[in-house]
Amino acid sequence: MPLESNQLKKLQGAGYKVIGPSKHSAVKLCHYTKESIKTGEKKNCYKQRFYGIRSHRCLQMTPSLTVCNLRCSYCWRDFRYFRDKEKDLVDDPKVLVEEAIKAQLSLLSGLGGVEHSAKHLKEAKEPAHVAISLDGEPTSYTHLGKMIEDFHSRNFTTFLVTNGTKPDILSKLNPLPTQLYTSLSAFSEEMFLLTQHPTEGKQLWQNILKTLDLLPSLNCRKVIRLTMVKGLNMEKPEEYAKLILKAKPHFIEVKGWSAVGQSRQRMPTTRMPTHEEIKKFSQELVGFLPGYSYADEQPDSRVALIKVAGKIPGLYEKFS
Repeated sequence: MPLESNQLKKLQGAGYKVIGPSKHSAVKLCHYTKESIKTGEKKNCYKQRFYGIRSHRCLQMTPSLTVCNLRCSYCWRDFRYFRDKEKDLVDDPKVLVEEAIKAQLSLLSGLGGVEHSAKHLKEAKEPAHVAISLDGEPTSYTHLGKMIEDFHSRNFTTFLVTNGTKPDILSKLNPLPTQLYTSLSAFSEEMFLLTQHPTEGKQLWQNILKTLDLLPSLNCRKVIRLTMVKGLNMEKPEEYAKLILKAKPHFIEVKGWSAVGQSRQRMPTTRMPTHEEIKKFSQELVGFLPGYSYADEQPDSRVALIKVAGKIPGLYEKFS
C-alpha cells in the first residue's frame, strides 16, 4: 500500500528522500552527518567517538519505512504513516542500494550553499558506512541479507538496528552486518507492554528473549541499546543485567530519551534523564555485569558506553 500524497509530502518536508519503485524505503541525512561536514569533524555523532564510524561518511536509510510491529513511547516517528504490510516490501535490494547512494548525493548537494568544510563534503560524497535504521523495522524487509551483501560489495560497513522481535530472520541472515544493534527497552513483559506497545500481541516479548539467546551465536560485532525514560523503564539495573548477560554483547549503550518528534506528544519533557542520571544508572548496571567496564560517554548526547573485556571483532577502527 503506497504512502498517501500528504504523508509523502510531510516526510519530504522533514528531509526524507523516499526511494524505490514501491516507495517503502528512504534516506535522510543525519543531523551529525551535516554537523560533521559543516564543522570539519569538530562536531560528530557519538558513534564516531565510540566505534570510529566517520559521521560525515555515514548514509542513514531504511528499507521498511512504514512497517514496524512496535509503537514505542519514546520513538520520534509519526505512527500515522505506518500502513504497509511486510508483503508490500518488494523492491529489489540492488535497486535500493543504488538509489540510496544517489539520494545521499542529492541530499548532500544542499550543504554546498552553507559554510562547510570542502574536504569533508568531498569525502561525504563517497559514503563508507550505512546505518540501516532511520524508520520502521528493517528485519521486516525480505531481501535484507541481499541488501547488506550489496553494500559490502561496495566496501561499505553496515550497521543494522533491530527491535529484536524477529529472531527467525536474524538466525538466517546472511551475510550478517558489520555491527548488529539490538534495542532492549524493558526487562519484563509488563514493562515491554507499557513502553513499546506491540501491535502483534504479547508473543513479541518472547521473541525478544529468543533474540537475546541467539545473539552469542552470531559472528559479528554486537551492541545492546537501552533507551531510558524516567518513570517508565529506568529502574532495576540488575534486571536488565540478567538479560544482557544472556546476549553477551560486545557493547551496551545506555541512552537517555530525547523529547523530539512525535514522542513529545506522548510524554512530558520531565521524563528526559540528565546525563548524570544516565551515567549513574550505567555505573550501577556495570556492577551487575561481570567482565564489563564503563568505557566512555558523550554528555551532550546523554549516552554512556559499557564494553566487554578483551578484543572486539569488526572492521571499525576503535576497539578493534
